[in-house]
Amino acid sequence: MAPLPPPAAAEASSMPATPRTTNTLLLLLLIVIACLSPGSSSSNRGVIRMKIVEEPNSFGLNNGLVAQATRLKAKVKPSRVTGPRHLFRLAGKCFSHTSGSYKYDLCPFHNVTQHEQSLRWNAYSGILGIWHEWEIVNNTFIAMVMRNGDNCGSNSRQAKVTFRCGTQNALLGVEEPRTCEYAVNFTSPLVCHPHSMLVYPTLPQSLREEWDRIEQDLYDEIITQQGYEKQLRTAIFRKSGYVLSADADATAADGPEDQERVFNTLDSCNEEYRTLQEEVRRLKALLQQHGISPNHTATAAPPASPAEHRLAGGGLPATSNGAPRGLQQLKGDVGER
Repeated sequence: MAPLPPPAAAEASSMPATPRTTNTLLLLLLIVIACLSPGSSSSNRGVIRMKIVEEPNSFGLNNGLVAQATRLKAKVKPSRVTGPRHLFRLAGKCFSHTSGSYKYDLCPFHNVTQHEQSLRWNAYSGILGIWHEWEIVNNTFIAMVMRNGDNCGSNSRQAKVTFRCGTQNALLGVEEPRTCEYAVNFTSPLVCHPHSMLVYPTLPQSLREEWDRIEQDLYDEIITQQGYEKQLRTAIFRKSGYVLSADADATAADGPEDQERVFNTLDSCNEEYRTLQEEVRRLKALLQQHGISPNHTATAAPPASPAEHRLAGGGLPATSNGAPRGLQQLKGDVGER
């Protein structure tokens, strides 16, 4: 007698599991493990904790794929190269200095930039100032003025580059004495000679002759010290291209005698005239109280010595040919070696 075939249920259990069945079992196993893991509760089941990683800055200095020239956008073009000719060799060169997390780059006669050495997504990289003009004090080049840098509130960033004698050309450091105003310190052997930063020797002959005339007018008391400084700025420094800004500081420093009064109406002019008349009467009365006639003419004082004249704020003493003697010093050797 032939044996009976096995039951159908047994035959089905011996069949291999399908991929769909296997995936379902694995999913159920993961759910059970998640529910039994420590710290799981009904409030945080199904929530996956993620760690947020701060990405490197893709738009600033840290992005090596983007050329720096395309990242920094200047508002204006630099002014033309002017000033002492022996400093022209600095044009086209750049000098760097790192302080803390910031790197500064100075390119004389071009600009000053600042770059934050950070992985922050918004690390700052911008322009502190673009070459504009020279600051001149006491007829000497004092600093390079860099203006029109990146916006800083309602204003623009600006910087002043001062020079000091050193054994090599180097950017010593950058400070921020006031918000968005930077003081840049640069050292160079090009400024070690005592006459290296004088303005007069750098001028063409025509402007030197104009300066001589202004100097003589000061000595002859045709103009005041304020008028002398104002004429130097407008007739010499601006014509040479050393100074480009409006003469706001000199105008503010002028006394009332150097300012032209402007009246909008005839009534305001008459009112000012009456005020001056009252002042004249008051001064005459004051002179009479001290026994001095209002028409008294003071006796001319004896000529002062050259030293006394200079200490009193006068012009430079003249030489035998009438030219101010101090101009010989202004024409001194500028140390272009």
